[in-house]
Amino acid sequence: MPIVVNLDVQLARRKMSVAELAATIGITPVNVSVLKAGRAKAVRFTTLEAICEALECQPGDILSYEPEV
Repeated sequence: MPIVVNLDVQLARRKMSVAELAATIGITPVNVSVLKAGRAKAVRFTTLEAICEALECQPGDILSYEPEV
């Protein structure tokens, strides 16, 4: 898939675990893990907003587009 999720980079930068992020933004750790692994089919803007607020980053820091060759 050409959309790449860089959530693991942002979590490492903030020294935050999946469980800590999940508790902070109010979703399950499993859902954060699915997103982090790039297996999510969609993400709500409210969830993306909460992630950005918790990690003090921009949506472009989490999601990037890398076209398939």
